[in-house]
Amino acid sequence: MEPILNKVDLARELGRETAEVRNELRQFLQRKIKESNWDISFELLEILALLHKKDGMIQQEIADVLIKDKSSITYLISNMVKRDLVERIEDQNDRRNKQIFLKAKGRELLQQLGPWVEELYTKATQGISVESIALALAIARKMNENLK
Repeated sequence: MEPILNKVDLARELGRETAEVRNELRQFLQRKIKESNWDISFELLEILALLHKKDGMIQQEIADVLIKDKSSITYLISNMVKRDLVERIEDQNDRRNKQIFLKAKGRELLQQLGPWVEELYTKATQGISVESIALALAIARKMNENLK
C-alpha cells in the first residue's frame, strides 16, 4: 500500500506531471508537423498561439511567457517576419519596444492547426470530467498566483 502523501509531496508531483503533460503536448504537435511536412517549429507555433490570444504583445512579454531569453525570441520573430506570419510595429508608448501582430498568413496557419489542436485536447482529456479539468485549472492558477 502506498503511503499517503502530504501537501508538499502532492504539489511536487503535480508540478512534475504538469511538465510531463506539456512535453507530451509538444511531442504530439511535433509528430503532426513532421507527418505533414510543414516547415515550422513548435516554438513558432507557441508564439502564434500567444499572439492569437493577445495580439500586439511586445517581444519581452513573449519571452517571459515562454520562459526564453529575449535574443531567442528576437531570432524566432525575425524568422516569422520573413515568412510573413507576423509584423513588428513600434510601440507608441515606448519606441524601444516592438509590438508583434499576426498577419493574415499567420492567422490562416492557426486555422489550419485547429483540427490538430482539437484532436490533441480531445485525446488528452479523454475520461476526464469538465468539473475535474476546471478544478485542476483553478489549482494550477492558484499555485502560479502564490508563486508570483
